[in-house]
Amino acid sequence: MTPNPTRPTPPPDVRMRGFSRRVTVENALRFLDEQLAPLPAETLELADAGARVLAGDVQSVVDVPGFDRAMMDGFAVQAADTLGASGYNRLPLTIVGQVLPGQSFPSVVLAGQAVRIMTGAPVPRGADAVLPAEKVEFENDRLLATDEVSPGKHVGRRGEDVAIGDVVLNRGRLLRPQDLGVLSSIGAAKVAAVRRPKVRIVITGDELLAPGTPPRENRIADANGPMLRLLVTRDGGEAINPGIVPDDRDAILAALHDDVDVILLSGGSSVGQEDHAPTLLAKYGELTVHGIAMRPSSPAGFGKLGDRQVFLLPGNPVSCLCAYDFFAGRAIRRLAGRSTDWPYRTIQAPLKRKLVSAVGRVDYARVKFVDEQVEPLAISGASILTSTTRAHGFVVIPDDLEGYPKGTQVKVHLYE
Repeated sequence: MTPNPTRPTPPPDVRMRGFSRRVTVENALRFLDEQLAPLPAETLELADAGARVLAGDVQSVVDVPGFDRAMMDGFAVQAADTLGASGYNRLPLTIVGQVLPGQSFPSVVLAGQAVRIMTGAPVPRGADAVLPAEKVEFENDRLLATDEVSPGKHVGRRGEDVAIGDVVLNRGRLLRPQDLGVLSSIGAAKVAAVRRPKVRIVITGDELLAPGTPPRENRIADANGPMLRLLVTRDGGEAINPGIVPDDRDAILAALHDDVDVILLSGGSSVGQEDHAPTLLAKYGELTVHGIAMRPSSPAGFGKLGDRQVFLLPGNPVSCLCAYDFFAGRAIRRLAGRSTDWPYRTIQAPLKRKLVSAVGRVDYARVKFVDEQVEPLAISGASILTSTTRAHGFVVIPDDLEGYPKGTQVKVHLYE
């Protein structure tokens, strides 16, 4: 039969194509990194800038402090007037007034004079040191210095913290609480920060109940949604998860077109009859990778739909966590302007027993510490989420190794 030229030939099923030749983790990460860059900047109020990433260097246009100030309670004096003072040689000074924080002293301090001063108050003109309150005695109306101070003693100089023109914070910095304090001190009321990526969490599965719902009959509660929401927040994204999406092509396709930067589609990423995600992404967008040489998470994949980065995460919870950490989390951190490195502290420790793997795939092994040694818990068991809650962390076994023998020093990525 001659093919009808007006009817296009249906594309092969991308689901089976993907699993016939799995992509290495190394190549998958390379493909991913090639298409990622931080999102554009947005202007934030200072109070809203915590844990955001600076979009540019911040340069001060003021000195901090903007004046010489007292670093302790005492008396502003000319240091020369205290030379030789001691408990046995008390030197008299005349108190001519006082200055408090936020005020200024109207006159110049002359030789032989002292001005009572409080911590943080501006040092009057003519004075070059602060004589601490505990280093003076009083006799009638006179002040008697019982110790000497050198020029500049107990005086915070103008600009000693920040000088005009200083770059106080650099582009790419993840803002910490003390950074906001510095920005406030230089009068930066607004901050240019990398925009947080909006991340749509699409949880599919007709067998799923809402998170926190007791399992019943043949249905189970969604575990991936709450887990992914916290992971997205951790990595600098804005998580959006309105609820479970039915295993229906139109419903999934509609969710894929949400106005967001990243789609995390959990479930329906493999090769089963109800696994619609790969075919939908291939038809309406670009399926860059599907099927990765790793355990768990081999059904994972990713691609693009318009400007959206789309990640196909397996429905099994451990596989979902693993695929998120390797690929989706990396992308969200990059879009948010953060480091693509894993946000896990690492520690080196010896294996308590051998850790078996297979050449040709990357393995994600959950482990715990026993007697300061690393005890393997699981590599398989993609649906056993408690293998991660019982674990202290995980070990990544490269695809060119058959595992590690007992006693090997391994790098553990700590969940804590």
